[in-house]
Amino acid sequence: MLGAIIGDTVGSIYEFNNIKTTDFPLFSERSEFTDDSIMSVAVADWLLRDKMHTRRELEASMERFADEYPNPIGGYGGSFYGWLFSGRERKPYNSWGNGSAMRVSAVGWMFGTLDETTSVAKISAEITHNHPEGIKGAQATAAAIFLARNGKTKAEIRSHIERTYGYDLQRTCDEIRPTYRFEESCQGTVPQAIIAFLDSTDFESAIRLAVSLGGDSDTLACITGGIAEAFYKAIPQPIVKEIWQRLPDDFKVVLRELEQQSEYELPK
Repeated sequence: MLGAIIGDTVGSIYEFNNIKTTDFPLFSERSEFTDDSIMSVAVADWLLRDKMHTRRELEASMERFADEYPNPIGGYGGSFYGWLFSGRERKPYNSWGNGSAMRVSAVGWMFGTLDETTSVAKISAEITHNHPEGIKGAQATAAAIFLARNGKTKAEIRSHIERTYGYDLQRTCDEIRPTYRFEESCQGTVPQAIIAFLDSTDFESAIRLAVSLGGDSDTLACITGGIAEAFYKAIPQPIVKEIWQRLPDDFKVVLRELEQQSEYELPK
């Protein structure tokens, strides 16, 4: 969960200023969490407070955190902003965008079975992203986190995601990077984010690889970071210290409660 927030924050300044290399500063004065982290925390808060996993309570959690953070760096996606702040009755808008995948990391930590994980990932997505690709992106991301935290190998994770969701995970970051451009769809973001994890050697290299692809770099690194944290079980302490001092108190409260109510362990 913290890994997703780290990836989002590191990628935040490169979303509209892509950097096609892994050699870059992880943090700068301008690095900030974006809507990806805000909605990730909102989903975690929903899971902690609504054991029935109702759509009404998920909507309320999203609204509460968006009201608290109405103007994140990069803003909210246009369709999501309209859904969230229009004041009208909210209905799903058939989105296949990557917003469903970037906010799902807590789901990967909360449950004891893969079936329950993907079932709740579907609920978390379809409140807005009820297009099959939007649902699939959230489920694939949550499944990868679940499998990673339960000790599956990269080969096993790759095989499951390819077999279950039909994503092509056979390319490498070096093959993707030269032609990859900004892509807001799940199908154009989630496979690439998973590949960045599969190509990595540790948590930091995963984040660097995701950002180096270009495109929607904060969302790519957010997805990658959530999976990489679950797999490597460790984040370098200087990175943890840096991100922790940048987080607001209400984020920290949710993260600590997630640690108490799930198998998630905050990196020290």
